[in-house]
Amino acid sequence: MDASFWNGKRPAGVDNTIDPDQYPSVLSVINGFLTDNAARPAFTGLGLTLTFADLDRYSRQFATYLQIHTDLQPGDRIAIQMPNVLQYPIAVYGALRAGLVVVNTNPLYTAREMLHQFKDSGAKALVFLENFGHLVEEVVGQTEIKHLISTQLADMLPSPKKQILNFLVKRVKKMVPDFELPSATPFRNALALGDLGTYQAPTGAKLSDPIVLQYTGGTTGVAKGAMLTHRNLIANMLQSKAALSQKGPDGQKIAQDGHEIVIAPLPLYHIYAFTVHLLCMPLNGNHNILIANPRDTATFIKAIKPWRFTMFIGLNTLFVSLLNHPKFKECDLSGLKMTLSGGTALQEATAKRWHQEAGCIISEAYGLTECSPAVTMNPAGELAQQGTSGLPVPSTELKVIDDDGNELSIGESGELCVRGPQVMPGYWQREEATREVIDSEGWFKTGDVALIQEDGFIRIVDRIKDMIIVSGFNVYPNEIEDVVSGHPKVANCAAIGVPDDVSGEKVKLFVVKSDESLTEEELIGWSRQYLTAYKVPKSCEFREDLPMTPVGKILRKDLRGMVETA
Repeated sequence: MDASFWNGKRPAGVDNTIDPDQYPSVLSVINGFLTDNAARPAFTGLGLTLTFADLDRYSRQFATYLQIHTDLQPGDRIAIQMPNVLQYPIAVYGALRAGLVVVNTNPLYTAREMLHQFKDSGAKALVFLENFGHLVEEVVGQTEIKHLISTQLADMLPSPKKQILNFLVKRVKKMVPDFELPSATPFRNALALGDLGTYQAPTGAKLSDPIVLQYTGGTTGVAKGAMLTHRNLIANMLQSKAALSQKGPDGQKIAQDGHEIVIAPLPLYHIYAFTVHLLCMPLNGNHNILIANPRDTATFIKAIKPWRFTMFIGLNTLFVSLLNHPKFKECDLSGLKMTLSGGTALQEATAKRWHQEAGCIISEAYGLTECSPAVTMNPAGELAQQGTSGLPVPSTELKVIDDDGNELSIGESGELCVRGPQVMPGYWQREEATREVIDSEGWFKTGDVALIQEDGFIRIVDRIKDMIIVSGFNVYPNEIEDVVSGHPKVANCAAIGVPDDVSGEKVKLFVVKSDESLTEEELIGWSRQYLTAYKVPKSCEFREDLPMTPVGKILRKDLRGMVETA
């Protein structure tokens, strides 16, 4: 469907097109918003607020450190593994200002998962929170990483609060297992060293150069790095900015640049939060409130209570946890005018309850890592259509195809395909995998079943892939099955997603034993050794056999059917 189909269907104030070539690089965008909004608050974390001027100074120091005190060259990869702390935006902006490629790394990863990502990306540097130092110590010798920068949770806070909080985390709460990495440079030391040098802005960057490797899984279970270029990220910034330019009934923009206070509980290493909070909101001069651990609902609420926040970026699991906590009613919700949901399907009951109790309609969006990530977004307020993922962001073409690749008509269900300036050029060093999802005309096949309504709104019907989405995180059955099948008492296994009221979906295992002594508890304990918590199966059903095709491929869809009819 040509992009012009949606002309006239978008809300007032939202342009139909954007120009991703108006900036020479993402670096020019970052330099611009850091300078233009210097006096405004940019990020708050653990009670401390940094202005855009603070970010400019700190990120410049970090960039200078990387240029002078390491042998890293523009284009080299630097992994960043932290939760939502103030060091994250400093490290990202500093790395980009040094011309490096950022590899966002999930801090919940096990050593096995870290090792794959570090080796696959060829990362030469790593910025990590000390809480994960023992895992870094375990794998770093097997990678190309030469430069380590370590940080503690409260490193950006002033004394003595910094020392007290870091002591509590390390010595009282015992959240930092022992490790030895004597070559690691403390983050604050890196900033101090950078402050003594002279920053040199990198030159020669092209819009087509990748600047972020964002890892995603696949039906093969192998995590692949989506190469997101300067042009991809500029496009998605401008597309999001355009979508947020919607005008209300009074003719004024609903979101006012430089005046929005945005709650940021989703992890910045996830492409959704990365683009929204590190690029789009700063481009608009807005203020992000970082939540380091959104699973600790009581602390989460304590962090947002001082603010009359106006925007909330979340997903179904977070909305439910907040609504179920008695203290959430104590938050000032009088200024909340926009709530965005993405990463996983929004449940109707959650949407209704949030509207009733928070006084704000949730606008659901849809995106993929390979699309930087925004593809569609619902309008704000009464124009949002519950049960849909909204309208395509500007300059985006969509079509729905059948199994033979033929384009289907309005209202017909098929595989959703996307074409636009936000679509990646391909996967890092995986040409065959790239050809499987991007055709010769630039259409990206999402693997999702959708239909395009007459009014232009997109309805996601189902997923073609066997991917499981747990609290917004992609979980791939092959990866789980690879781990579980490594247990000596397992003959065969399959993993599927089943509905869960809290996380949207959870992982269920079907296992054929090779040893009758095997128990569910034993198998789940085995999984915890090798998988991030949200990937660990929550239940296990033992069977004599599994449904298979004649050539021996397990039919997960049959297993899902058994669960649905049980």
